[in-house]
Amino acid sequence: MTQFVFNSINRKNYSEIAKAINVTLGKEKPVIICVGSDLSVGDSLGPFVGTRLTENENNDYFVYGTLENPITAKEVKTINEKIKRMHPFSKVLVVDAALGKNSEIGYVKVLEGGIKPGLGVKKDLPLIGDVSIIAIVGEYQSNYYSLSGKERLNAVYLMGQDIAKAINIAFNKEKTH
Repeated sequence: MTQFVFNSINRKNYSEIAKAINVTLGKEKPVIICVGSDLSVGDSLGPFVGTRLTENENNDYFVYGTLENPITAKEVKTINEKIKRMHPFSKVLVVDAALGKNSEIGYVKVLEGGIKPGLGVKKDLPLIGDVSIIAIVGEYQSNYYSLSGKERLNAVYLMGQDIAKAINIAFNKEKTH
């Protein structure tokens, strides 16, 4: 599985993230699923990215999951079925927040292949997507399985902003400067 890792401290990573998206997905416009909930800071990354993408006037790809209409982990099975029915030939790009090691907080990963949303919080959900973008927003601890309370809103906001910009650049909706 191809994997690209970026440290969000470097605020110019969006052009490199865009290149990684193109390497793993190609230039064909995907269906984009932004998983998460607006009920917790860390988990709001996906819906924030979805909202940013839908605000782009030049947007001509399908985006599911926004702050107004989030796609939570429990809806993954339903959205998977809907995507297969409505977009049978489209590739799927999934954006989600994740937990990781303390040293990984702030990293954005572009992965070839789908993800299982909610895995870091001990949920057993179906695999979704052809390419995944995950942002490490908090520390995984063996006795703490939650994306709430310890994540910094500004860090989640900046990572989400860079991911949305990278997606727009990858599909020629925004310039790199």
